[in-house]
Amino acid sequence: MATATDEVGDWVGRPLPSDGARRGSDDAQATGFGDLLRRHRRDAGLSQEGLAELAGLSVDAIAALERGRRRAPRPHTLRLLGDALRLGAPDRAQLTAAARRDDNAGPRSSTMRATPAPADELIGRTDELAEVGRLVGERSTRLMTLSGPGGVGKTRLALAVAAEVAHRFEDGVCWVPLAPVSDPAAVASAVAASTGLHPLDGARLIQEIGRQIGRRNVLLVLDNCEHVVADTATICSALLEYCPNLSILASSRELLRIAGESVYVVQPLALPETNDELDTSPAVKLFVDRATARGHQPVEQREQVARVVRRLEGMPLAIELAAARTNVLTVEELAAELETSFGILAGGTSSAGPRQQSLYGAIEWSHDLLTPPERELFALLSVFVGGWTLNAAAAVLSGTVVPGPLERAVALDLTSRLVDKSLIRVSRDRGIARYDMLAVIREFAAGQLAASGRTEEIARHHAAFYISLAEEAEGHLRGANQADWLDRLDGELDNLRAAMTWSLRSGTAGEPVRLAGGLWLFCYLRGHYAEGSEWLERAVTGMEVVEPRYQAKAALGAGMLAFLQCEYEVATTRLESALTQYKALDDTAGTALVMQRLGGVARERGDYVTAENLHCQSYDLFESLGDRSGMSWAHNHLGFVAWLRGDLEIGARRCRRARDSFRVLGDGEGLAWSLISLGTIAQYSGELTEAEDLLLESLALSQRLGYREGVAWSLNQLGIVERRRGFTDRAVHLLDESLAEHRDLGDRWRSASVLEELATVAQQRNRMEYAAFLIGAADGIREVIGAPVPEVEKPDQLATRRSIEQTLDRRAFRAAWSAGRAAPLAAVADGYPGSGGSAQDRSNRL
Repeated sequence: MATATDEVGDWVGRPLPSDGARRGSDDAQATGFGDLLRRHRRDAGLSQEGLAELAGLSVDAIAALERGRRRAPRPHTLRLLGDALRLGAPDRAQLTAAARRDDNAGPRSSTMRATPAPADELIGRTDELAEVGRLVGERSTRLMTLSGPGGVGKTRLALAVAAEVAHRFEDGVCWVPLAPVSDPAAVASAVAASTGLHPLDGARLIQEIGRQIGRRNVLLVLDNCEHVVADTATICSALLEYCPNLSILASSRELLRIAGESVYVVQPLALPETNDELDTSPAVKLFVDRATARGHQPVEQREQVARVVRRLEGMPLAIELAAARTNVLTVEELAAELETSFGILAGGTSSAGPRQQSLYGAIEWSHDLLTPPERELFALLSVFVGGWTLNAAAAVLSGTVVPGPLERAVALDLTSRLVDKSLIRVSRDRGIARYDMLAVIREFAAGQLAASGRTEEIARHHAAFYISLAEEAEGHLRGANQADWLDRLDGELDNLRAAMTWSLRSGTAGEPVRLAGGLWLFCYLRGHYAEGSEWLERAVTGMEVVEPRYQAKAALGAGMLAFLQCEYEVATTRLESALTQYKALDDTAGTALVMQRLGGVARERGDYVTAENLHCQSYDLFESLGDRSGMSWAHNHLGFVAWLRGDLEIGARRCRRARDSFRVLGDGEGLAWSLISLGTIAQYSGELTEAEDLLLESLALSQRLGYREGVAWSLNQLGIVERRRGFTDRAVHLLDESLAEHRDLGDRWRSASVLEELATVAQQRNRMEYAAFLIGAADGIREVIGAPVPEVEKPDQLATRRSIEQTLDRRAFRAAWSAGRAAPLAAVADGYPGSGGSAQDRSNRL
């Protein structure tokens, strides 16, 4: 979600235009709205906060527009931005044109994963870049596969080609890294995530991706396909059929072998044939460049460098590994070592080509230089996906979940040696060092681990460490360090997924139940409802052999995540099971927590009496334990129930008490919720300034925590505040943002309320047919999930409905209402069906 700070190279959004693209008039016309807005803001010397204040918009709105997370703004928003930036007529026209182009691109066109920025210069690929760029950019082929052995530079060339042809794909370039995908069945999920799709149902995922791309002019770059080639081929074939303007660039050691595929074999770098070519040889230049980066400049040793690169057959990865050795060897020693040792390293399979054997030899040679302890750690580290910390390495190496000082010291020493030998990389962020391997090196290390016969043993150690991490984190996810622990789990998400995959495959019930049960609160707070729910549902199957306390926690988590997706029957079944188990365990805190969750289900179903009784019982149990946090949450939930049924004074008293307690406890989620409730109460009481202040505070806090539900609720209520003030343009923008968040999370209960509020805006603007359509859509959702309109929202909703029915004749109302009721939520959220589903369409109709 958007933050209030600028980010360089946003994970989402289109790549930033080059300086040349910004200067040229033709290229400027192709610049996306978000990029253009960012440029004008920076030219004006404004931060996102400064522009938001001048324009009268939220910081979240500015960040979302710049990052492309939300679609084109409305005319009123464009005027506000133009005035705040003091733009002249030409710049205003250009900004408006960019907004229209983005809008015509279709829904969610700018949420795609951007191409990573290369860390270094591309050397020796001028001809390849020109040829592949021409074929892809001119659409001579819609599917181009860059093929060749590992380490030949396919990924680096794919990055360069994507940057070269980006201007030819007006709807963007989407980067899909497949190296972290260990399960072939997860390829479609990886593609979906990179295109910005957050499906709740994976059964028709490829079709959903096809609908997401539609007729847009997009280049999809699939990197490292060889280990999932069959599934990748199936997806490519389907998407090329569904999406007539889609082009695909793939990098893979193995061809996809589907109709329409064009193949470009990436060759090793050109070698110097004579000494006259030493200064122009790409292979020599690459070695010199990488050795210089390591602190050694072999400028006067070109002939020895030529010996090295010839021996390595021009393979870029092998050259880079060899250049890394110049920190301990001279180039002459390096060349001599290669001449004497590579003869025994022509060790690929007999069916492998000479270049593949040469690359294998280069990596194996690097491996053979390691001491036995270094080799052991090198192999074990291949179990990690997406990087690791020193603690994790020490745990896997020692086989202990919590490594002691000695184990950490050993792991630190060996890690330092592997970093120096360029077999692993180190990065630093917020005072924490993190390590990873190039994909091809990790693959080699995994082969060494398999050869040792220890793959399952190490996978078990890996899973044990991450189960322990999840359980440790669980206790910090509602305290003063909540944000840090959420970020830590986010950084380990690939490893947590790998641990879950192994745990489910291992056939033992304990590990998946403990891991999924320990992660449900994280999945809730960071919006991974569907994934967390799937883990838990798979884990709880056959968990009768698991310790009862883990069974109870998993059932609680499964019930909570089902509740958040408005699957009330499933939620009730799981939560009642958890309640029985916690009571049998005589676990008072667990019993109280489940009662809170059951109270939430009753609340959303409109059974306020049952909800209040459950929350009161929960409070009594927490009070008996002296649990201040639990008591604060009980107050918060009781206040929530009170204002939903219209008892605003009681709700305010309860929520103020909860807010004050949450501030003392440092519970960010609780504080955000109490602020949302108090802001909502103020809004319904007519205290709009107070409501805005409270809701802006909750929005900022939720954004800082990455708490998506809090963001969605805050935007919802701020939209109502603006609607009551008569600022319907701002109201629609905020409500659209809220609807998108709730829809992506799977919260249909709140989606229905936001649709009803949008219907009120439409009614106030005399757009009666569209208002009837939105009311019908909300009614359809409520009928499916079995949740009525909350009492506090009924006066506005009924007034809107009466006004519509009095204005439209019966037949017109029924037709529009029925169309809305039959429309899927995704179509409603993206715009009026039949109009192309654009964001601007809703603005026109409202």
